Amino acid sequence: MPKWLRKSFVVMVTILTFGMVTPSQALLYDNSSADKNPKKDIVEPTNEDNHSSGSLASSFEEIGYINKEAFIKKMLIEAEIQSFAKFGEKIKPVIENEFSEVILPNIEMAIQNVAEQYPKEELAYLTVTERPGGGWSEKIFHIKNEMTNEDIIRFHVRRDQPPQQGYWFNFHYHTYHDQFQSHHELGKIYWAKNTPPKWMS
Repeated sequence: MPKWLRKSFVVMVTILTFGMVTPSQALLYDNSSADKNPKKDIVEPTNEDNHSSGSLASSFEEIGYINKEAFIKKMLIEAEIQSFAKFGEKIKPVIENEFSEVILPNIEMAIQNVAEQYPKEELAYLTVTERPGGGWSEKIFHIKNEMTNEDIIRFHVRRDQPPQQGYWFNFHYHTYHDQFQSHHELGKIYWAKNTPPKWMS
């Protein structure tokens, strides 16, 4: 419909009904839209659209700050879950109590040291890797920085067999400070004389 005819119709309806009936809102909307410059009809992205882009910054705004105590508690829960998953059904019943009493408190201290190195606005970016290593792998879990996608601390367990002493599980961690070269011991748990089963078995 031409613009002049649309305007004439609006005026005619208004005069004939003495203002009692107003023209359709859709008609008025079309009329106002027709007056716009088509170049201005491009939709600008809103803040909401920016959030859906999946960027770490937008995710951070949704997560918000996390204080050090909450971070340590969250990491410790993940540490226990990942550790017990690694032990599997054969090793877990034998060592879980000693692990909880001896090793887990030392893991907590190591995580606390990590928390002290980061301001609270960056703690939300530190996450635990999702799966421990099975078989003969030493990996229990790693904590990585999602902003850089790099590990900052790696928690491992090694099987030791000192002469005539049977098998021991050596729990330790490595940090990015020396490219994960040094072993920082968390504690040892005795297994038995016989060879331990594979992890996650």
